[in-house]
Amino acid sequence: MNLKSLLLCSALLVLGSAPTAFAAGTAREIAITANDSMQFNLKEITAKPGETIRLKLSHVGKMPKAAMGHNWVLLKVLTPAEVNALAMAAAKNTPTYLPKDMSVVLAHTKLIGGGESDTIEFTAPDTAGDYPYLCTFPGHFTMMKGKLIVK
Repeated sequence: MNLKSLLLCSALLVLGSAPTAFAAGTAREIAITANDSMQFNLKEITAKPGETIRLKLSHVGKMPKAAMGHNWVLLKVLTPAEVNALAMAAAKNTPTYLPKDMSVVLAHTKLIGGGESDTIEFTAPDTAGDYPYLCTFPGHFTMMKGKLIVK
C-alpha cells in the first residue's frame, strides 16, 4: 500500500460515516425544457422535504428572449387565483418579469431566450404540499405551469 492509499484509509477510519453524509448532501439534478410553443416538458416534479435540487432550465426553441423569453419561478403554496394575479402583475415588471413581492418566490431562474439555459440550486420546502411553478413572461403563465410536489 502506498502512502496516499494509507492516508486515505486512515482518514476514512477517523471520519467514520462522513463519506455517506457528503453523498447525502448532494443536489439531485432536474432538467426542464421550455420551447417556442410555450410548454415546459415537466408539469410535475416531486421532492422530499428539505431536499437540495439543482434545476437546469433550457430553452430549446429558437426565438430570442425579447419575443419568447422563459423563466422558471417556484412559489409558496398559493391559490390558483393568487398565482394568476401574481403572474399578471409580474408580467409588467420588465426586464425580469418577476413579482415585486419576492417573499412569495422560493426560487427562480433568470429569463432566457432560444438556445440559452440557466441552472439554479435550491432547497425544497420542509412542509409537504403542492408548490406552483410557472413562467412569468407576459402571457405565458396560462400554459407554462406545473407543481413541485413535496412529500
